[in-house]
Amino acid sequence: MPIRRLPPELINRIAAGEVVERPASAVKELVENALDAGAAEIQVQADGGGLSRILVADDGNGLAADQLPLAVERHATSKLNPGEDGEYDLLRIATMGFRGEALPSIGSVARLSITSRAKGLADAHAILVEGGAVGAVAPAGFPGPHGARVEVRDLFYATPARLKFMKSERSEAQAITEELKRQAMAHEAVGFALDIDGRRTLRLPAEVPGDAGRLARLGAVMGREFSENALLIDHEREGVRLSGYAGLPTYNRGNAAHQYLFVNGRPVRDRLLQGALRGAYADFLARDRHPACALYIELDPGLVDVNVHPAKAEVRFRDPALVRGLIVSGLRHSLAAAGHRASTTVAAAALGGFRPQSLPPGSPPPRPSGAGFSAWSAGGWQATAAAVQSIPGLSEVSARAEAPPEGYGVAEAGAAAPVFDPVDYPLGAARAQVHETYIVAQTRDGMVIVDQHAAHERLVYERMKGELSEGGVARQALLLPEVVELDPAEAERVAARAEELAALGLVVESFGPGAILVREVPALLGETDAAGLIRDIADDLAENGQALALKERLEDVCSTMACHGSVRAGRRLTAPEMNALLRQMEATPHSGQCNHGRPTYVELKLADIERLFGRR
Repeated sequence: MPIRRLPPELINRIAAGEVVERPASAVKELVENALDAGAAEIQVQADGGGLSRILVADDGNGLAADQLPLAVERHATSKLNPGEDGEYDLLRIATMGFRGEALPSIGSVARLSITSRAKGLADAHAILVEGGAVGAVAPAGFPGPHGARVEVRDLFYATPARLKFMKSERSEAQAITEELKRQAMAHEAVGFALDIDGRRTLRLPAEVPGDAGRLARLGAVMGREFSENALLIDHEREGVRLSGYAGLPTYNRGNAAHQYLFVNGRPVRDRLLQGALRGAYADFLARDRHPACALYIELDPGLVDVNVHPAKAEVRFRDPALVRGLIVSGLRHSLAAAGHRASTTVAAAALGGFRPQSLPPGSPPPRPSGAGFSAWSAGGWQATAAAVQSIPGLSEVSARAEAPPEGYGVAEAGAAAPVFDPVDYPLGAARAQVHETYIVAQTRDGMVIVDQHAAHERLVYERMKGELSEGGVARQALLLPEVVELDPAEAERVAARAEELAALGLVVESFGPGAILVREVPALLGETDAAGLIRDIADDLAENGQALALKERLEDVCSTMACHGSVRAGRRLTAPEMNALLRQMEATPHSGQCNHGRPTYVELKLADIERLFGRR
């Protein structure tokens, strides 16, 4: 068949399919243009899921009349400037947009109108593009002193086939909302507003630039609970800076939807983040739980390629191992600095479990005391033995109180106050053990309930990990070395990490192209499937760049050993033993959660307890 040149209109529509996949893609491109124009306030309106109408208004620098025709011309942009040698450098992109495709692509598949007043000019002008046909520039009214209003109507009317593949209006509206939230999280100093079908959906005022403003913006987008349970991340290595916030392990989610990565102010989706988060939180979360975080990477534009995809949703790092290592080490450092802290949602859930008892319908009211008020006035009502027995657990052996620690509240000779009050410890002073499983401690402003088995399991696990790191992992030599056949690329990846694997107790070497020879395995694993382990490691190296499979197996063994070697539920503890456990928790990192991300303690503030009883 002969080769034919396609008409320009068809070329534009084909290209538009790469840039504008759905209404949310159009919103993304228009908002990025507003950000590049220096806007401080961006307003977005969408009707019919964005398919009927999209309006993006900003107070940026605006466009002059002679610039409007160029704005809708393909590959015409103000974002790229030639260097001294006249060459354009695509490896140092410092703006959100740079391809010059967004407005022409939208105009080729919809009815596009742009109204703008440039900063410093008195007149405003507009231009209209319908299905790729560009109209003339004409004077127009504009409500603000400067900026632009871009309106898109009947999106994809010129490509009916694409229109058939759109989801419901509600789904498209949700996608627009999520896209605007991501842009708002990346630019806390810019105010955002979103109206869907005339209803106010999002109002995010501009925040002060910096960590405080960023956390306020994240709290407004991701929820107040995230801002209350987020750890500040701020680390730098070899010119790459990692900042942002990550949730405590006990504040986890059932999916990875609350994980965000921003590179030089650009929201991106990258598998690198998911692998790094899995590695950083491997000690704290079960496989089906996911942390919440918003991480910001800032680096020289020359070290990251943003020209990977027309939609600019993906990036490629020049040194991905450096970025991944920075994310893992930065998160682990911040998690360790959090000490024994647990999320506030744990206490909120516990308080939510307390509800005032009410009588079932039709039940008679409780009978008053036979002595009545006169007994109270005579010195107090004394409960009968039957009344005491009706309080569940009070007379059982498993509910018992301990005497205060020796020396508690006793001042030294000649002193007016005790040297130190145990309730001033972060986890307070042990007061009781309930059901031979839970330790009840009193703090200065509340109380703490500790799961003795989960807490001690974490303490033993952390001690075992420390011993492993100090003494190394014991190895067990195979009587007959095992040859594992892999894809040549997989075998090369595994062989390249031989030194790292040896530090974990797994000794391997290359055995020709497409094969790995296993000589020694970690003794902790006992009898293990060496071939399956190597294949799992090869998959991890391909996906995450790190041998997580071996580490997780070793940690799983340590976790099991810690579980069997820790204080069991049902064991009675004395007051010194309970207080010793509390002090060890305070001194041990990550003791706020067990090895599976469950909390080891719940802290209830006195003010919250008083609200339960109507005292506040």
